Amino acid sequence: MTSLAEQLKRLALPQNDPSLLDRSEVASLLFTCKEAATIDRDTFFAIGCTGLEELMGIDPSFEEFQSSLFSSTSKALERSVQTKAVNQQLNKNISLFLIHLSPYFMLKPAQKCLEWLIQRFHIHLYNQDSLIGCVLPYHETNLFVRVIQLLDIKSPTHKWHWMDPIRKPGVPLARGTVITHCYKDLDFMDFICRLVAKSVKVFSECPGNTAQLRVLLVFYASTIVSALGAAEKITDTMVSLLLPYVQKGLKSSVQDYRAATYMIICQMTVKVTVETSLVHSLMVQISKTLFKVPSLIRDGLACLNLLLQTQNGDKLGKKPFNYLCKSPEVVTLLQGLSTGYDMSPLLRYLLPHLVHTIVKSDTEESEETENDIYIKHLQAILEIDFSSFPYAVLRLLLIILMVLSFGRYPKALDSVLEKHLEDCTDEAAQNLFHQFISLSLSCGKYKVDDTTSLTLEFRYFIKSFDQAFIEEAIFGRLKDDNRDVVMSALSSLETFREQVNPEVIVSSLLNIFKKADLSKDGKWYKVLERAVKILVKEEILKEKKELLDAAVMQLLPFMIITNANSKSSDCKMAVCLSESDLCSLHPLLKGWPEALEEAIKSTKSADLVGVANEKIILLLSGNLTSGDPSLLLQMVDDLLLVAETESDSVRQRVTTHIIASVLVQCCCNTQMKENYFPVAIRVFRFLDKKIQNLRTCEPAQVRSEETLVPKDLLSAYIGKLNSDETAHAEESAMVLFLLKNFINGLKPPLSFSEEESWWNPESLHQDSQDYLHLLLGLFDLLVSGASERSNALQYRALMNLLFKVLFLHLFGVDASSGTATVKFSALTLLCSFPPSLLLAVVISLLINLASPVSEVRRAALNCLHSLRGIKESLFHPVLQHLEQKTEEIISDPTYIAFLLQEKNLTFTFPIFPSYIARNLMKILHEIHGEMVLSHLLPALDRLLEKVFNKPEAMLKDEVILLHLILGKFNEYSATLLCKDQQSLDLFIKSLHAAKKIYEEIPPFQITALGQITKPFFAAVSDGMVQRKLLKVLFDLLLNCKNPLCAQTISSVFKGVSVCAEQIVRELEPPEKTKSLATVQQTRRQKMQQQRKPQDAELAAETRPFSWQRVMLILELLQHKKKLRRPQALVPALFNLLSRCLEPMASEEENMEYTKQLILSCLLNICQRLSSDGSKVPADILDKEKFNVELIVQCIRISKMPQTHHHALLLLGAVAGMFPDKVLHNIMPIFTFMGANVLRLDDTYTFQVINKTVQMVIPALIQDSDLSESSGGVQEVVIKIIRVFVDALPHVPEHRRLPILSQLITTVGGDKFLWVLLVLLFEQYVTKTVTATSSTDKDAVLEADTEFWISICCEFNVRSQFQSMMKIIQYLTELPENKEGNHKTEPADPKNQEGQLFNVESHSDKQLRHLKFLSVSFMSQLLSSQSFVKKVIMSPCYLLKVTSFLSRLLEEVLHYINTVASSVEGNVDKPTAKFWRVLLSKCYDMLDKVNALLPTETFIPVIGGLMMNQLPSVRRKAMDLLNNKVQQRTKWQKSQVRQRLLELVPELIAIVTCRRKEEEEEQAINRQTALFSLKLLCKGFGTENPAPFVPVLKTAIDLISSEKEEKNVMGSALLCIAEVTCTLKAQAIPQLPRLMPALLKTLKSKKELVSNEIYLLSAVTALLKVAETLPHFLSPYLLECLLQVVRLEKIVAEFGPSSQISVRVAALKTILATRLAPRILLPAVTKCYNEYWEKNCLGPLMNILKEHIAGMEKEHLISHQPELTAFFMKVLNFRTEHAEDDLEEVGRIEAYIIDCLISMVMKLSEASFRPLFFKLFDWSKTEATLRDRLLTFHRIADCIADKLKGLFTLFAGHLVKPFAETLNQVNISKTDEAFFDSDNNTEKSCLLLQFTMDCLHKLFLFDTQKFVSKERAETLMQPLVDQLENVLGGDEKFQERVTAHLIPCIAQFSVAMADDSLWKPLNYQILLKTRHNSPKVRFAALLALIEVAQKLKENYLVLLPESIPFLAELMEDECEEVEQQCQKTIQQLEVILGEPLQSYF
Repeated sequence: MTSLAEQLKRLALPQNDPSLLDRSEVASLLFTCKEAATIDRDTFFAIGCTGLEELMGIDPSFEEFQSSLFSSTSKALERSVQTKAVNQQLNKNISLFLIHLSPYFMLKPAQKCLEWLIQRFHIHLYNQDSLIGCVLPYHETNLFVRVIQLLDIKSPTHKWHWMDPIRKPGVPLARGTVITHCYKDLDFMDFICRLVAKSVKVFSECPGNTAQLRVLLVFYASTIVSALGAAEKITDTMVSLLLPYVQKGLKSSVQDYRAATYMIICQMTVKVTVETSLVHSLMVQISKTLFKVPSLIRDGLACLNLLLQTQNGDKLGKKPFNYLCKSPEVVTLLQGLSTGYDMSPLLRYLLPHLVHTIVKSDTEESEETENDIYIKHLQAILEIDFSSFPYAVLRLLLIILMVLSFGRYPKALDSVLEKHLEDCTDEAAQNLFHQFISLSLSCGKYKVDDTTSLTLEFRYFIKSFDQAFIEEAIFGRLKDDNRDVVMSALSSLETFREQVNPEVIVSSLLNIFKKADLSKDGKWYKVLERAVKILVKEEILKEKKELLDAAVMQLLPFMIITNANSKSSDCKMAVCLSESDLCSLHPLLKGWPEALEEAIKSTKSADLVGVANEKIILLLSGNLTSGDPSLLLQMVDDLLLVAETESDSVRQRVTTHIIASVLVQCCCNTQMKENYFPVAIRVFRFLDKKIQNLRTCEPAQVRSEETLVPKDLLSAYIGKLNSDETAHAEESAMVLFLLKNFINGLKPPLSFSEEESWWNPESLHQDSQDYLHLLLGLFDLLVSGASERSNALQYRALMNLLFKVLFLHLFGVDASSGTATVKFSALTLLCSFPPSLLLAVVISLLINLASPVSEVRRAALNCLHSLRGIKESLFHPVLQHLEQKTEEIISDPTYIAFLLQEKNLTFTFPIFPSYIARNLMKILHEIHGEMVLSHLLPALDRLLEKVFNKPEAMLKDEVILLHLILGKFNEYSATLLCKDQQSLDLFIKSLHAAKKIYEEIPPFQITALGQITKPFFAAVSDGMVQRKLLKVLFDLLLNCKNPLCAQTISSVFKGVSVCAEQIVRELEPPEKTKSLATVQQTRRQKMQQQRKPQDAELAAETRPFSWQRVMLILELLQHKKKLRRPQALVPALFNLLSRCLEPMASEEENMEYTKQLILSCLLNICQRLSSDGSKVPADILDKEKFNVELIVQCIRISKMPQTHHHALLLLGAVAGMFPDKVLHNIMPIFTFMGANVLRLDDTYTFQVINKTVQMVIPALIQDSDLSESSGGVQEVVIKIIRVFVDALPHVPEHRRLPILSQLITTVGGDKFLWVLLVLLFEQYVTKTVTATSSTDKDAVLEADTEFWISICCEFNVRSQFQSMMKIIQYLTELPENKEGNHKTEPADPKNQEGQLFNVESHSDKQLRHLKFLSVSFMSQLLSSQSFVKKVIMSPCYLLKVTSFLSRLLEEVLHYINTVASSVEGNVDKPTAKFWRVLLSKCYDMLDKVNALLPTETFIPVIGGLMMNQLPSVRRKAMDLLNNKVQQRTKWQKSQVRQRLLELVPELIAIVTCRRKEEEEEQAINRQTALFSLKLLCKGFGTENPAPFVPVLKTAIDLISSEKEEKNVMGSALLCIAEVTCTLKAQAIPQLPRLMPALLKTLKSKKELVSNEIYLLSAVTALLKVAETLPHFLSPYLLECLLQVVRLEKIVAEFGPSSQISVRVAALKTILATRLAPRILLPAVTKCYNEYWEKNCLGPLMNILKEHIAGMEKEHLISHQPELTAFFMKVLNFRTEHAEDDLEEVGRIEAYIIDCLISMVMKLSEASFRPLFFKLFDWSKTEATLRDRLLTFHRIADCIADKLKGLFTLFAGHLVKPFAETLNQVNISKTDEAFFDSDNNTEKSCLLLQFTMDCLHKLFLFDTQKFVSKERAETLMQPLVDQLENVLGGDEKFQERVTAHLIPCIAQFSVAMADDSLWKPLNYQILLKTRHNSPKVRFAALLALIEVAQKLKENYLVLLPESIPFLAELMEDECEEVEQQCQKTIQQLEVILGEPLQSYF
């Protein structure tokens, strides 16, 4: 469906539904669509109102709809014309009604109401959602499916389309489907939730009706919960959708709704984790409404518990707790739930809130009642049996108890715990107590502030504990903020130190020092002192240096005195640490106790801080420098870490400066030599960072002669810090003082030579590098500081200090280093230096002129201007020139390069370091030319020598410099390579420099290769130099192993423009300089090589030839575009190709890839020379140089598909350039393709084949068109096609069609498609048939034919028609058989070779097979769907295609004549059958052509064919006409009148054999002509009857003739049937001739029986005449009846389902129903009187019976006397045939009685009664034989069966006669024969059977008390006595008793219905059990049990008198009777339900 159609469908309104406009089928729930269409609106309204009344009886709430939806006014309401408001109100009422109706949907009244709503309001169209909501809970019922079938939900976009699959099969909707759709389609889930919410709201308004929601809520809960369970992931969208409905469910008072909501919450929380806020909200809602529905409190608590179990229970607040505790029974419910479930999650939530509330209430004033409730809850929880509680809850309870005890009764708790520990001996009990202690002391949430209680905890650790517990307890307390707790923990640590990890002890003790601040809380001193004592005792400090170092660094700040008061905790801590053994353990603190003691003793307290800190600085620096040098750097790093620690404490800030002073003092110490520079670098970085962080201020003045920080400065700094004042000035002064000392102490290393003008950091020693880095860092630092105003003086003083010794050191470094600011400052300083000093750095100054910062350039110029006076300087000219261009240089950083280029300056690079030279080269990057390059050659030579000899010594700057020099090889300097051999050699040398020295810098080789650009290569004018460069490139490519190099060479070669002659020299082998032009020369050369093998070997040794090098060059040439005169390569490439094809070369190595490269290069050259594939002039490329033979040889020899592809593509290109050369070699190519290439299945091969075909063949054809050899080309093309056909079986199937279609398209479909088809036929005939098994031949032929058709359909209609015509022409030219071929064979052997099918080389059978296959294929092609479609879709169908079809038709007819002649000529030969079959196929082909012909062309063609001399052609023409008439349904009137009807006379002429040319027409043709006339009459006779009157006459003449063939007569009869049916009244004049002839035909019984078709035709003719003209048959009716009666007997042999039987039955029906009684009844009577053969009486009676059944009542009444007389006569049949076979007589009598009954059933009671009594009297009038009595009893039985209960009205007179008859026929009562005939016994048995059956039916259908007492007594004895009547023998007796008598007696007992009559009947039966005959006794038992079964429990009254008789029979002498008696007793027990064995 299109998008527009979809939109229109969405916009369509329900009132526009097509079903509302058509009343043929109406949607209905209770009825079928067609039944509902017949019911009016009032009936539906009555049905709906009835249903509503019944529903109101069930539910009174339906009353409100009585006045709206079910009011009488609603009958006239048409909602499609109502306003929007009315429809909205109506929808609202319907929705409300459907909600009320949903609970009762399965009841019939509800369905009646729905039926009314569907019919009147069309709710299945307007209210689909409401209707589905009503029935959705019942989705698993068939009724639900019935509702869904009413909906139109076929559209894929419909909301309910997912239910569409259940509509057609009518199966209920599976529950799984609903669940799956629920979680996949959230709209559906929302629909369910909304439906439930709305329904709950509706029913909540009606009190007492909530139970009706149960079905819906069960569906809701099961569906939503299952959907949540089935969903892989519950999304946020799903949760947000459900939450509003969850809240509604929790607030609802409907019990089931709330329960369903609980289930949904549980399922949702189990599957997904939600946010805490949502958990809180749900808990509040649940707990708030929990007690509103008492029956669901337990479920609500379980839901809360699960919610807390699955979700995060933190931060849930107190609201839910308050709601839960309002109920006094909540704990009781929890206790009950805990027995079966884990309720710990809910307890974990409740208990903390409970305890918190109780504790809070003790401290605050609150209501007593609330507190009492909480206390009771807690008591109740504590009284619960804890054995069932999990560990988590026990833990919680312990915490609660601990908190309570800590808070209110700490002492009591202590005593209890002590007592418990004394009693605690079991290990498990101890573990539990340990857990309790841990819980109580580590609970952070309810932590108690009373530290006293916490310090008591360690009293209880008096027993041995495990290590983990001790560590947790002690180290946890060491982290406490309370001093007492920590002190107590330290005491415990001393006790348990043996059981604790010492490393953990050390780290924990050191952590105490981190948080302790003695300046703020001096009381921590004791704790720290205790910790130091414990720490020093640890042996691990002596074992692990890392721990000792960490301890010392952590404690070092505490050793520094920051307070002069000796009693202060700081001072005491420092003394304590000095007196501890820590100082003796670590070498850094060696001697500190003595020094501190001396300082304290010898110094005043005011000076103590300064003196002590000065001493510690000296001590630490001395220990550092005099210690182990290997540990120095590590200690320095550790000290720096301490110094860099960020802190605001006085101790840490002082420590930082002390450590800085120590490290600077170390640097100034002359003793430190080995690690000086690494330490100095670290110290400088630290000082630099400190200086950067200093605040701007004026520092205090310091004396410069001191080497240590002055004591008074340090004391002032510490004093200010202690008094919380800012000390920025002092801090700045100290840092600058340290920097001054650092500079003073800075000394160059011994390896640093001051004599050198330039220092390169890369070539210096590591110490020298560090020294240079320090210089640059200091300079940068001081320059930056000097620029600041506040500290500028101090920094300038330091700068002067630095410049005293370090000037040259500063300016000999890399000019590119440093920031712009530093450069500017340095250059500014340089201006003040003497000019003589500046000469050394001129080059650096020049380099700075290219700086991007203008100020740097300006400063550099100022420096250079100061040098202008020194005229003897080498740079004087440059400086003069620079002075003139000052402004330009300052403005443009690139101007210096331009100036230098202008002056053509050159420098001698060896005097500069590489980094200077590198920077200078960057300035000179725009200066190019021969002179520049020539000056750089010495440097290049030197650097290349170093690269090849000492690459590891190459500096990075040298590498960069070398790259820059190589960059000077460009198009400006390229001419130097031709002039200067050194430059060429150096460049080639650089091309060989392949080693990569630095990873990030490419090899020199790549840079050099990059310089060979197109301009560069073109600038090298010397061809020899170019060739040399190319040779080097090729050599590099051959030997290089670096893929980057190979890629670069490839790019270089691709970019340069090369002359082909230069490449030729690289390709030519040394020993072969000339190309081999021909194959003969190649062979001659091979012979010479074979004669001189030794010389060849010698030549190979002296002049080696590298195929690998050639391959690499060829690879480069493949895609080379910039190649001049490429044709020069052709001879060389063919020379290489010939070498590749030499056997020796092939044996040595695989040359296939080389061949492919050569062929590819040749193809590339061809495409360059001739882009459009046209010929190439000889002056450009001589065709003699193009060796096509070599290419063909390459194809033949090679086995590689890729080589073949390249060769074929090349040949395709060559075919356009040199077609004559390719033409001579074309067949070997295509022969090879057929044998090899076509068999490959890959896209590339396929493309190659197509390309070859497209390029080679058109070129050949075009060339042949210009020349005179077109015949030769045709022969070649045929051979090519044969090659492809021969290879076809080996071609992959999916490639066959494209390849062949491409081939034929290329050669021309009009000319050669038929050739391909003939060759394919030949291949099938000669090869496929022989290679295929006989079972698979049909399948193979079918597949091949489909393939051939698909090939044809690849071409246009014209090509296909022409191909078929050419094939037919070719078949016509072929000889009839092989023997006659010698006359037609041409003598030319070439033509013989070019034949498509060589008759001489094939067998006669193959020739015939080819013809048959060709004709069969064309026939199938003409009827194939694809061909017909092409014909119809072709433009100008009527014009073009018709002309083709006409020509094709002529060819087909011509060939048919040829084949027909062959048929006649080979009649007596073995091949006669073949020619007949071939002719049939030709006719079939003709049919297919005619099917395509337009009618205008078809009819004249057929007319001409019908006048053909050959009978077979005439017959085929008539067949074609018949097919056309049968197939075509619509004809134009002009076509019928002018064309078709003109054929009727010609057809009549064929029928009547009136042709002049033939003496006698063939019978088959006459039959065909009659069939054609029949079809024409059937199709066109109704509108044009006149032409067919002669047809009827002709046919009558035929059937009137006695000599006519029966088949022709049969066709004539069928024609008569059709023509009569069509002409109708116009055929009446022909009836006097027609009917006698037709009836005469039916009389010839032998002919009819012998020819079934003839019989069927005759019957059909009579049937059609009778059907068409029934009222005109009266003169012939008697004869018709007689023939029909006779036919019944004949057709009985064919079976009832045969066509003949069906037609005869139809004929009888027409005679019985279409004729009036006045005509038929006399004829029937006369027929019976004149033709009374008993075998034919049955059919006659059947006709009469059917006639009577169709008679109207008036006619029956008027004709009743006539019928009665007839039946009275006919019923004498038994009497008249008294001695005949009883069975046969009975069968015929059955027909008569059946006919009589049909009349009886149409009579009224008044009419029937006289008839019945007349028959009764008739039965008595017979005197002797009494056979009428037998007939009457049978009639009575049949009437009783039909009339059933009504027959009792007439049977009263039959009782006594029947009783008398029973007695008279009973041989136990009389010996007289009842019938006076030989078969008395058989007749008597029949009479008894009819009598008893009639009585049985009377008793069975008696509802009017027919069996009165009198009648019962009359019949009782005669019936019972029949048990003794053994008439007819034992077998007859037994059959009569069981099948007729006993059922009659049993039903007789039922009909009496009187126990007073039952007893005599039972007694009479019992008396028969005492009969002498065991058979009678046996029969009596059977009768007894049958009576008992009918009477059931009523037989109990008869049981007493029966038991004695049964007892006697229990001992009967006959075993069978005895066994039957036992069975009877058992059955009586079952019937009566009482045991009877006790009576026997």
